[in-house]
Amino acid sequence: MKKLLLLASAFGLLLLTNACRKSESDSQGAETITTPDSVSAGGVAPPMPEWARNATIYEVNIRQFSQEGTFRAVEEQLPRLKELGVDILWFMPVHPSGKAKPEDSLSNPYAVTNYMAVDSAYGKTADFKALVKRAHDLGLRVIMDWVPNHTSWEHPWVKEHPEYYTKINGKIASPLDDKGQPSDLTYVADLNYGNAAMRLEMIKAMKYWVKECDIDGFRCGVAGMVPDDFWVQARPALDSVKTMFMLAESESEPKQFSSFNMNYGWGMYTVLKAIAQGARPATSIDTLIAHNRKTYPSWYFQMLFTQNQDINRKFGTLKEIFGQGAETFVVLTSTLEGMPLVYNGMEANLEKRLPLTEREPISWGDYSKAGFYKSLLTLKHRNRALWNGTAGGKASKIPTDHDEAVYAFYRAKEIDRIVVITNLTDQPQLIRLTGEGFDGIYTEIFTRQPTELKSGMSFSLKPWEYRVYTN
Repeated sequence: MKKLLLLASAFGLLLLTNACRKSESDSQGAETITTPDSVSAGGVAPPMPEWARNATIYEVNIRQFSQEGTFRAVEEQLPRLKELGVDILWFMPVHPSGKAKPEDSLSNPYAVTNYMAVDSAYGKTADFKALVKRAHDLGLRVIMDWVPNHTSWEHPWVKEHPEYYTKINGKIASPLDDKGQPSDLTYVADLNYGNAAMRLEMIKAMKYWVKECDIDGFRCGVAGMVPDDFWVQARPALDSVKTMFMLAESESEPKQFSSFNMNYGWGMYTVLKAIAQGARPATSIDTLIAHNRKTYPSWYFQMLFTQNQDINRKFGTLKEIFGQGAETFVVLTSTLEGMPLVYNGMEANLEKRLPLTEREPISWGDYSKAGFYKSLLTLKHRNRALWNGTAGGKASKIPTDHDEAVYAFYRAKEIDRIVVITNLTDQPQLIRLTGEGFDGIYTEIFTRQPTELKSGMSFSLKPWEYRVYTN
């Protein structure tokens, strides 16, 4: 059984899980695949590299990252990214790919034609290997964007192994929509995870990049559309080479935290966007945090973001979506429980949408926002309260007398603490802090001013003002 899953709640699609994707004939001849009891019972935390406990992540759109659009051009900027405070480089798909539409200038990187090669426009496999080595030399880690749910119709498997694909009425099919009807993903063919041989080929291809180029993990596209038991099968096979860091582009599958270290915080993105646009109160953050703690295992953490390649190209830039409060919401995604994502170009105040199938390189300019991001990412490294999962501290609400408009919280781990106070409206706010647990002497990270915080004190906040305090 293959499940249909919402690509992202932010896109306004409906969640649909456990929907049958396979006809009776698809699984004929395939081996029976069993799910370990530990998974059905809720599972245990998967292995996680030690370096991931306080890591940040940065998405690289190779095609748009430089005028050259190559691996070597990315390599030249690695020292700058290290200085920015980046730990994990997530590279969008590097593989050869097919076009989504005949009129597109370039191929769609999410329509893979060969899982064990690189797009010649980016360079050679040796160039990618050199890029990974240089990243490692600088203390950076590399994860590859992996597309496990479907391939381009140009992939050799379509002719050589048609049994690797989902069939409807005897014909290879594209992925279905949430109603089981043909979708707009007609440029790709849906893979059949009822076929044991295909699973082994997929794992073989993933292991190739770990062995050949020493990558550190995978960002797995629409991971929820692939059966959980495949990830249970794949994870130990990959870890047998080296301990992986695994990111799932999924949110509604709690059991995936037995195989993945992190998933997407689509829910948080949706809530923050709604608050920015005046559609929800700041207290919606509390509701979502409570829901996630009830839904996911204790070791879970999510990738938090205000931009990524889907949001940027489909819905708009940071400023288009979050308006004058853009920086305030980046502060929240950088300090709430989870790992902050920086989409390439944000440190240069990216003000355009980067297309997927056309060349429109980033205009880097003077990196005008680099200091802002460096302050947040560096704080993530140094203050244990901000570390990921169980290595960090839980976010505790600091009540105010204006909770509909202001969101304030603290996080603590051992002797480390942070306090964050944000005005999530375009109106000035005069607030009074209440509650307990956050009293102490702090330094505000942007102004460098020392401050004593205590319950009962009052604050005057400008529209969209944010303050981040560390002890």
